[in-house]
Amino acid sequence: MKNAFLLTALLGTSAIALGSLSTDANARPITETDLVMMKRVSAVAASPDGNMIAYQLRETDLAANKGKTDLYMLKLGSADPQPVMFASKPDKNEHDPAFSPDGKSIYYISNQSGSDQIWRYDIASATSMQASNFKADVSGFKISPNGQTFAIWGDIARDCREFGCDIDGDTSKPGPGTGRAYDRLMVRHWDQWETPGYYSRVFTVALEADGKLSSSAIAMDGTLVGDAPTKPFGGGEEISWSADGSAVLFTLRHADAHEAKSTNLDIYRSALRAANPVNLTADNAGMDTTPAASPDGKYLAWTSMARATYEADRLVVKLMDLKSGKVIALTDAWDRSVGSLAWAADSKSLLVTAQDVLETPLFRVDLKGKVTRLTARGNIAEAVPLKNGGVVYAINSITGPSDLVHMNAKGTTTRLTNVNADTFATLNPVNYQMFDFSGANGDRVYGQIVKPQGAAGKLPVLLLVHGGPQGTFNNSWSYRWNPAVMAAQGYAVVSIDFHGSTGYGQKFTDSINQNWGGWPLEDLQKGMDAVGKIDTQLDTANACALGGSYGGYMMNWISGNWPDRFKCLVNHAGIFDLRAMAYETEELWFDQWDNGGPWTTRSDAEKWNPVNHVAKWKTPTLVIHGEKDYRIPYSQSLAAFTALQQQGVESKLLVFPDENHWVLKPKNSIQWHRTVFDWVGKYLKGK
Repeated sequence: MKNAFLLTALLGTSAIALGSLSTDANARPITETDLVMMKRVSAVAASPDGNMIAYQLRETDLAANKGKTDLYMLKLGSADPQPVMFASKPDKNEHDPAFSPDGKSIYYISNQSGSDQIWRYDIASATSMQASNFKADVSGFKISPNGQTFAIWGDIARDCREFGCDIDGDTSKPGPGTGRAYDRLMVRHWDQWETPGYYSRVFTVALEADGKLSSSAIAMDGTLVGDAPTKPFGGGEEISWSADGSAVLFTLRHADAHEAKSTNLDIYRSALRAANPVNLTADNAGMDTTPAASPDGKYLAWTSMARATYEADRLVVKLMDLKSGKVIALTDAWDRSVGSLAWAADSKSLLVTAQDVLETPLFRVDLKGKVTRLTARGNIAEAVPLKNGGVVYAINSITGPSDLVHMNAKGTTTRLTNVNADTFATLNPVNYQMFDFSGANGDRVYGQIVKPQGAAGKLPVLLLVHGGPQGTFNNSWSYRWNPAVMAAQGYAVVSIDFHGSTGYGQKFTDSINQNWGGWPLEDLQKGMDAVGKIDTQLDTANACALGGSYGGYMMNWISGNWPDRFKCLVNHAGIFDLRAMAYETEELWFDQWDNGGPWTTRSDAEKWNPVNHVAKWKTPTLVIHGEKDYRIPYSQSLAAFTALQQQGVESKLLVFPDENHWVLKPKNSIQWHRTVFDWVGKYLKGK
């Protein structure tokens, strides 16, 4: 198609296409240290005239075991655009840039003053000044269309009338000891214990004539009690201004007795002059989020799930006519789940991303619901529409991390960044192949093969099983489960989008509900049979399987229900006992929807429970978990390791005291990879 941004078009010029960058005979395989040291592009913003962008770039300070972020700007339209660093201090973090509506300034967040505050960079003079000085850290901000007011958010005590007070507002600490007291769920979420009385809250604050923000902020949540943006992953996509700047729109999760069992996010409108929030989505018990007002002020768009308590339901674009109040499901006829949305500058269409058969393309949706695909291969994110009809977006794939691309109004694309070019120039490439086969129920199932380019002879196989369980190991770059890094160790890495995976329509995604150990296992079994015939270089008899979260559950399930297939297993944060999980996890909606309600009401609660098959376990297993994981508590892995040890099965336990459901710290990531590589190498290569 005319506007398709083909991955193959980047070969030889882009870190996205790892396989073609190096022609050096001394090139080497990519390592786990290379992975954590990769530069990471994000937070793209465009100037009002569409001629310039700003973005943040994260680099890793391995000695300090953390990331460092700086800001860059880049002019569009030139033949060879060159990014220029701005407003950045060597020992500080600057992030989340946003242009002022007049295009003369760029506001951003920096910790230069000792806390996260908003700063202003004057483009003409190339100088910065601190624009806010609140008692609390600023988590994010959005500038009103007229530039006169900022919507800001951060963690603020509920009884605090300003943006930050001297007390933290946590009502769970009655004293005099260190105990925390709770009288309802949820008591902890993701990787933190909840602090009742302390929430993520949205305020508005006026911009004064000197370019600084007023010290007086007004709360937009009225009498609402909850988190806006939502925790743990909500951000600026959940906050929007009305086109005339008279009101703020925000997504809120209520903190009440139903929070642990509810996915009911709602969108509120709060006027500046009277902060009395109005619920715009009260008629929907499912999730409503990502509000976006059209630039012409006629419409409000957002994404919506119809089914309550189901976190993986299809996200449909809703469109409200702000004059009549009429709401339509704009993408109801399109069987894909929209991941992000942004209005085109002319308000005649929306630019959205959605997973689609191992890819996450960019699409255009007009106001009649017509969907046009704009890109082909790879994973698109950070789509920022431009005034002239173009768009800037980030693209990555299995063969390389994100870089920025400019697509003009005619569909012509220009690469803007190549942030890891020096690294990839020294690395050996990998090959990527998509395959499909007839899986469970006769349905078409898709998968991927990644292996070292030019490898000779048979290759041992690593089967990766994704989490979610409604998820995908699609054609995207990962800093945690990275097929290219694993393949570089001398393996063919196989992933299979079993029943329950996303990007194939909602019916396919729903098919894993109350079927955790059924069709997904059948797909993995048939997929391993198929892949050896599709690519005869794969030594499928010499294989290990690896998975995290639901993928870790599948490792436990395979141990008892497919015990003779693999030479070893790697189980990261996997569910061992569904009964314990039903009572220990913090997000009850996840467990109860997928497995048929609360434990006591399930019709066949033990059917897919791995603990019931422990006596058949015999496959050597590496078990990994983070102590701060509250979605799947680390006790699940302690139990699995105990079961392995008591039965004399070769096993090893790796626990990270400072990690959650994911391994994020650079040194921990290196340790994770080295431990995994040593484990699989022992059984597949005899190391």
